Amino acid sequence: MAGPRRLVVLGSTGSIGTQGLDVASRHRDRFRIVGLTAGSSRLELLAQQALDFDVEVVGVPDERAGRELRAALENAAGQSRVPEIVTGPAANEVVACWPSDTVLNGLAGAAGLVPTLSALGAGRTVALANKESLIIGGPLVKAVARPGQIIPVDSEHSALAQALLSGQRSEVRRLVLTASGGPFRGWSADALEGVTVDQALAHPTWAMGPLVTINSATMVNKGLEVIEAHLLFDVPFSAIEVVVHPQSVVHSMVEFVDGSTILQASPPDMRIPIAWGMGWPDRVPDAAVPCDWSVATAWEFMPLDEDAFPAVRTARTAGMAGGTAPAVFNGADEECVAAFLAGELPFTGIVSTIRRVLDEHLGGGTGEVGSAWVDGNDTTLEDVFSSDAWSRTRARDHIGRGSPASKVSKVRG
Repeated sequence: MAGPRRLVVLGSTGSIGTQGLDVASRHRDRFRIVGLTAGSSRLELLAQQALDFDVEVVGVPDERAGRELRAALENAAGQSRVPEIVTGPAANEVVACWPSDTVLNGLAGAAGLVPTLSALGAGRTVALANKESLIIGGPLVKAVARPGQIIPVDSEHSALAQALLSGQRSEVRRLVLTASGGPFRGWSADALEGVTVDQALAHPTWAMGPLVTINSATMVNKGLEVIEAHLLFDVPFSAIEVVVHPQSVVHSMVEFVDGSTILQASPPDMRIPIAWGMGWPDRVPDAAVPCDWSVATAWEFMPLDEDAFPAVRTARTAGMAGGTAPAVFNGADEECVAAFLAGELPFTGIVSTIRRVLDEHLGGGTGEVGSAWVDGNDTTLEDVFSSDAWSRTRARDHIGRGSPASKVSKVRG
């Protein structure tokens, strides 16, 4: 390696960002952190990150956050250099284009799309943890990305990408995505009706943000990953399967035509796929602790109960339609998760509401801008954003957000 890889981290104070910076802090000979972005809720941490890595630029969402960040930096910096501060709605987009080798996109939700497009357009390698930007903007992202320019950071897609190195694409029979089953593995559809927020946030294996944790509990996250796998690896939906693996040690598998199955296994630690994305095509030594093969253990695999968890089936419908349908699926989900966390929607109402909104979209829409499906061959960025906005509004309409009659109990436990 000629020198440390210049790295930008979008969403540096979140789960992906902090773990990525942990890897970088232990391998400063390999990584030079040049840019960071984050929201306004953890500015003290952001300031400390910026000083620890002596970054060149930091992005925050508004002027107030910019002023607070500058004050925090100046108070803590002493004689150190204060980085350039970019503020406003386009901060992620600006920092994504900063001179660098790799951009780690750890943003949450649809907000990651434009920064992904910006980084790709600027020629950066994108270590992509923000699956939503690929899912909602699939045709747009694929039109910009060169082969090998997107390195998946989701543990499942990182596993698939590594396993695919074992053979030719023409030799692949199917991709097998593993799911932990979340906190409700084995529950019936009826039992899920009474799920509380605290129960849904208590993931048995992974520590993640609230959106991803709830999406894991509903299996929406696995549905999104099916769409992502199709887009990343150009494998038809009929050749992508989901199995439940509670131990979360096998992160996904590739079955080849000769009957061989190649899997990637490691403890459930996101620093391994993050490091693989940051260091591609090289592995980063000791990114995390490996499996201890001297200890007796057992792995379980079981089929997904799609009657209790219909989210994957609904996601396949959106993914096979393509175009703006995945954006509607994702937008409705984000709105429904927010409503569930606020006590305004029952747990099972998340996926049923997504399905209602998606059916309306695919059925010709409701007459409003963004309501009608647009084919992937014709999808524009404006189409994606208008469909996303419509799906959120329509989900709120179905939920009746703000109406006391629609509220469910806020008791958690």
